[in-house]
Amino acid sequence: MLKTCSAARLPRSFAVRLNSRTESTPLARHLLRAYLAGLPAGDRYRDVAELLLGELFANAVQHSDAPTDRLIEIRFALTGDRLRLEVHDAGSGRPSLRHSSADDERGRGLFLVNELAEHWGCCPRAGGIGKFVWVIVAPALVPAI
Repeated sequence: MLKTCSAARLPRSFAVRLNSRTESTPLARHLLRAYLAGLPAGDRYRDVAELLLGELFANAVQHSDAPTDRLIEIRFALTGDRLRLEVHDAGSGRPSLRHSSADDERGRGLFLVNELAEHWGCCPRAGGIGKFVWVIVAPALVPAI
């Protein structure tokens, strides 16, 4: 029987560990863009997913109390028509949504996550060291022509 390319053969998930440095944030976004480029309609997730991944990765770098030599793991998975992003770090702190004043220059990252993600949360990592923050991204609606 002749096998043809199908959605089942496309990359459904991806994981990689990056240095816990601010300079790794653009690389994380680049890897996400490459992953989405291999998916049908991956561009429907791109803008929101890049923003959310950038925020979560930057938060993991900035707020983690883990040693600086620990790596941050990012994971992407497409399940049905929803994209799941995860950012794993070895820090013990958990993210909390806070309200920022108009004059605050920082502190809006989780507000954006809360507003743009379909769902999000934080869970302990297997083995008890650290946590991971996850978001579910719905595909953006494409206007009818």
